[in-house]
Amino acid sequence: MLVCRGAGLTRGLRALTRPWPRGSGGRSLALVRAAGAPPTGDWWPLSLSAAAVVASAPRPLQPYLRLMRLDKPIGTWLLYLPCTWSISLAAEPGCFPDWYMLSLFGTGAVLMRGAGCTINDMWDHEYDKKVTRTANRPIAAGDISTFQSFVFLGGQLTLALGVLLSLNYYSIALGAASLLLVITYPLMKRITYWPQLFLGLTFNWGALLGWSAVKGSCDPSVCLPLYFSGIMWTLIYDTIYAHQDKKDDVLIGLKSTALRFRENTKQWLSGFSLAMLGALGLVGVNCDQTAPYYIALAAVAGHLTHQISTLDIHRPEDCWDKFASNRTIGLIIFLGIVLGNLQKEKKTEETKKNIGSRLEN
Repeated sequence: MLVCRGAGLTRGLRALTRPWPRGSGGRSLALVRAAGAPPTGDWWPLSLSAAAVVASAPRPLQPYLRLMRLDKPIGTWLLYLPCTWSISLAAEPGCFPDWYMLSLFGTGAVLMRGAGCTINDMWDHEYDKKVTRTANRPIAAGDISTFQSFVFLGGQLTLALGVLLSLNYYSIALGAASLLLVITYPLMKRITYWPQLFLGLTFNWGALLGWSAVKGSCDPSVCLPLYFSGIMWTLIYDTIYAHQDKKDDVLIGLKSTALRFRENTKQWLSGFSLAMLGALGLVGVNCDQTAPYYIALAAVAGHLTHQISTLDIHRPEDCWDKFASNRTIGLIIFLGIVLGNLQKEKKTEETKKNIGSRLEN
């Protein structure tokens, strides 16, 4: 088994390091990695696999796959996970979440994250040329023209619309309302030191949409604190992410919470963590969640404490590691919701037995 895995990893690394000819096929993946991804040793396995898939795709497709960041799936996870929380919370007591909805929202997350990255790169290609980490993004590097990216964006949004139209009317209207955020949030780094807040408003829309897709409408007592907790979470991980680019951002005049907080970053992140955990606790109370859910929140609290206390905001590699580790936080919350919901069945059965025994007596 280990030999097989080692051979697979070797093939993946060969695919990653294989040179690409210049031209419409783009730059070498080594340059792309240097411009927009962490060093190989810092990559988590799923990113490595995704990058290998993109590197092995037909050369004319590779710039488009990189434009929608298929080689870096962490962003898709962070967009998708709040959807899974909401869908799971909306499940009936004692039941698993709706697998069809989870797969549908997974498809939508890939498409909408890709569309968001395309919009971002269309707005920012002149800035991207000036930042080391982003200089080899497809539009900035000249691998894709602005017109080609616009046509590609139209295709992504059309497919995403097909996913949205599979939902109920309430959810269709709610999903359409997020489009303005998707289009405008890449501009916020030019206007305010809080672009991460607008990213949070955009990236966590699924916390509202997942519940409405299952239930037919939103329950404010659950959806609003869940949405708020997701926004706080985004402020945590994207502030950490922004510290990678703060030197370049200062030079080219872009803003971020990393530049706003500076050496006080850890205090701010701690505050956001407390707000996130408090809102998730309120969600649990309003949903009658059980012990596994609160155990998961305790694990998340431990993860956040370690993440923030060991963060070195002056080391881009450490910032990337801490940023990427937030996928684990999202998965812990998802698992806690699912197990907590399954525990409800046991409590219900015990209640029924108690009621039945009382009636017999």
